Amino acid sequence: MTTAIPEREQLVQLITRITQEVLRELGSGVVVPRSGPAEVSLACQQDPANCSQCGYCTSQKPELIDQFMQSGASGFSNAPKTPAVPVEIAGLIDHTLLKPEATRADLATLCQEALKYNFRTVCVNPDHVSFCVDQLKGSSVKVCAVIGFPLGATTSRVKAFEAEEAVSRGAAEIDMVINVSSLKAKDYNAVFEDIRQVVRASRGCTVKVILETGLLTTPEKIAGCVLSKAAGAHFVKTSTGFGKGGATIEDIRLMREIVGSEMGVKASGGIRDTATAEKMIEAGASRIGASASVAIVQGQISSK
Repeated sequence: MTTAIPEREQLVQLITRITQEVLRELGSGVVVPRSGPAEVSLACQQDPANCSQCGYCTSQKPELIDQFMQSGASGFSNAPKTPAVPVEIAGLIDHTLLKPEATRADLATLCQEALKYNFRTVCVNPDHVSFCVDQLKGSSVKVCAVIGFPLGATTSRVKAFEAEEAVSRGAAEIDMVINVSSLKAKDYNAVFEDIRQVVRASRGCTVKVILETGLLTTPEKIAGCVLSKAAGAHFVKTSTGFGKGGATIEDIRLMREIVGSEMGVKASGGIRDTATAEKMIEAGASRIGASASVAIVQGQISSK
């Protein structure tokens, strides 16, 4: 589902509204990490002397800024500047193989490639974690396991067990699929608890929340990011690669805008060449998920 990103002031108002909506449902007991101070205030379009108390004005309603910041956003400003794309981007790549027909030989090749190019992780299904950990023993390359994959429709208890099992087998990172149905139904408590249970079960390991952005509207993407940060996740991620659509520059910019500098943003889905990977990083991605990793670092275009 492709949705237009609103203009700047409209986006600020939309983010504020969705954030308030999420916070109202979660209640006051939720403690959300605070980001840095707001960097830019938008001038009120109305006469400040005759404020209509619309509820969105960042100039006349500073308390809304504070509430919004507590939800986990970086402030009413352009997305934080990202460093120039490094010459070596291999260290930002999760080298991915999630096809159900993948064999041990395929996984061994995946790990050999990760070692050769020094990718950040190999991203595999939970059943393959132990094998990949053995293949990568003694190296800096870690193993990432996907949880609730690819639909995100299993129960929270099952996702938590999956995560705990993957970590016990040696996974250092967890990529979980958000409950898309609950998110679209605005059942924010269910989504929050789903993520939080996986974070707890992962015992301090990095947790990335896959939003499956191709199925979401802009307000739903905003809510998903706010909920992920509130629940203690470390990254938000665009796509499974198995759903509708993949990573887009617009979604990466939006996600970075919401989560600020305290969380990672992973671009995944349809990234097959160096130029696309670099554009994602420039837009705010701090991790790239790809099965075409070798082509990306070699400056080629993959047909995968």
